[in-house]
Amino acid sequence: MKLLVRSPGILTTVQDLGRWGHQAIGMPVAGAMDPMALRRGNIMVHNDPGAAALEITVVGPKLSVQGSGIVALAGGDLGMTVNGTHVQPWTTVAVKDGDVVSFSGMKDGLCRGYLCVSGGIDVPPLMGSRSTYLRGKIGGLQGRALKAGDELDTGSPYILGERCVGFVCPEELRPDYSPSRPMDVVPGPQDDLFTDEGIKTFLSEEYVVSAAADRMGYRMEGPTIEHVDGADIVSDAICLGAVQVPGHGQPIVMMADRQTTGGYTKIAVLTANSVARLAQRLPGQPVRFSAMSQDQAIIEAREEKGRLESLRLALEGWIADPTRDERERSEPTTEGQCRITVDGETYEVQWEKI
Repeated sequence: MKLLVRSPGILTTVQDLGRWGHQAIGMPVAGAMDPMALRRGNIMVHNDPGAAALEITVVGPKLSVQGSGIVALAGGDLGMTVNGTHVQPWTTVAVKDGDVVSFSGMKDGLCRGYLCVSGGIDVPPLMGSRSTYLRGKIGGLQGRALKAGDELDTGSPYILGERCVGFVCPEELRPDYSPSRPMDVVPGPQDDLFTDEGIKTFLSEEYVVSAAADRMGYRMEGPTIEHVDGADIVSDAICLGAVQVPGHGQPIVMMADRQTTGGYTKIAVLTANSVARLAQRLPGQPVRFSAMSQDQAIIEAREEKGRLESLRLALEGWIADPTRDERERSEPTTEGQCRITVDGETYEVQWEKI
């Protein structure tokens, strides 16, 4: 299957789980801003959880399909339609030659969605990843966001892909994007360089996402966080979710395209799940932080791994269900769509029983 880009959307890039293992030589990881959504979307089309997909931000692209396959939108509801018919997120659907996949924009307050396709987006890998690193202009499709006229190949699909069609990710296995839930953080590694009042401010006050937030870091605006004696340290490694606090006292959460080292104090580190949830927030939206122990963070990570395995097993059960074919034969069809050619002219027809 191939996807032809008719219009690109605001910011649509090819992303997988990132370019890990090269930070020591100064290469940022990049990858999906919301890995929880990416992994789930890939599982729903029977890909490897880390396969490359399209990361769509706020308003998505318009794509023409060549060939056939299956797709799923995970993450935010960005108004996905196939030939004008709305498709719910978290649902595996079939697309065929000539179909048009479009995205009208945010519907549920979440700003990022991942269009996962059977076989994954097949662009040349660089240093073990197909992710786009925009600042470095590498990876993905020529190191940039999509533009009109681009063509995207896909890899070899799952041989029983048609059996995945109609699968819906159970509600209990989807990420919890509740806007009222605080971001979980593990204190450190330099929390001792902040005053007790500074730490209290960070954990008790509300911040808002700054207009300067991007794939590199989410800058926050709010009460000033107080240092003991300045913000500068000897530069050291920066991990995903690290919360830097420069001299101005405003926290910056380091995201997918973060630099590899930095010389500002880090008061805490967001858990992986919280990084993914934060990536769905827009400038102006409120954020709170809540302390969590390392042991609690490990338990959270294990629980997330368990949910992904439960989703995989749910899909396998859907594929193998021997009663589906009989049910589908016995249930009358009440709506559908088809393509009709009359006198050389082709028409898209939608019908519904009333």
